[in-house]
Amino acid sequence: MPTAGDIAQSTVPPYADESTPLARAAEQLLMARQGARNRPPLPRPESTRILVVANQKGGVGKTTSTVNVAAALAQFGQRVLVIDLDPQGNASTALSVDHHQGTPSSYDLLVEGSPLADVVTTCPDIDGLFVVPATIDLAGAEIELVSVVAREQRLHKALRADGRVGTDATAGEDRFDYVFIDCPPSLGLLTINALVAGEEMMIPIQAEYYALEGLGQLLNTVDMVRAHLNPALAISTILITMYDARTRLASGVAEEVRGHFGDQVLATNIPRSVRVSEAPSYGQTVMTYDPTSPGALSYLEAAREIGTKGVSAR
Repeated sequence: MPTAGDIAQSTVPPYADESTPLARAAEQLLMARQGARNRPPLPRPESTRILVVANQKGGVGKTTSTVNVAAALAQFGQRVLVIDLDPQGNASTALSVDHHQGTPSSYDLLVEGSPLADVVTTCPDIDGLFVVPATIDLAGAEIELVSVVAREQRLHKALRADGRVGTDATAGEDRFDYVFIDCPPSLGLLTINALVAGEEMMIPIQAEYYALEGLGQLLNTVDMVRAHLNPALAISTILITMYDARTRLASGVAEEVRGHFGDQVLATNIPRSVRVSEAPSYGQTVMTYDPTSPGALSYLEAAREIGTKGVSAR
């Protein structure tokens, strides 16, 4: 019978049959601790990729996809920053980062003009994952920014002013490889700031009947931002979430989305999963909460696709 020390030092899960709850828990803990050591690292992008995760329709897995894709990329050896722009702070909760009122946050970044370095903290569970948390103060940011000159450019300027955003030549080895900006479920000034700051968009779409409802409004907003504020913005990634392979409805929605967006849609669908939904209540992503679950493995594959694919469409 292996000891606890043997389990901690092993590189192969000793209980492959998952025959008991204890064996299952031991394997999960082992896999979570090993993280990137179990996986060959992805090549780093030539420069920092800034992805805006947005969809004004709520409940599509936007924040869930943000934190899990970011965590998966970090486990693949990337340096990843998550900026939480949602006043609810759900991304901050899932990444186990303090976000009570008064904590240095994205509010300070946008409204107070604080440098990025002053509001960034580390995710305690995953090496290479950094977070700018959101506090409830952010709820009033749109009103406070109304009278500010170039209010749509605040996040863009904050990111470009940081020495860790750029290429190897300009930012060095400590640069962020990916920046994910988690937007609120609306098309207000916070989301506009994200769209102006970003170079790519990742749009999660739920595999259900109303999946495409309201998407036209988002795409119109993207076109407006391209025309007037950020011509470089590209919709590079569409991620189908909450996919139930047992239903014709899910496959029909996925087929319709792929027919409309083509190669922008990832080949990986994220399944509907209780483990993915449970993880935030424990202050974790599913990547550490249950790294062997179908949801975690799907997010790993989605992250691999994003890391190897790059920008595909404008």
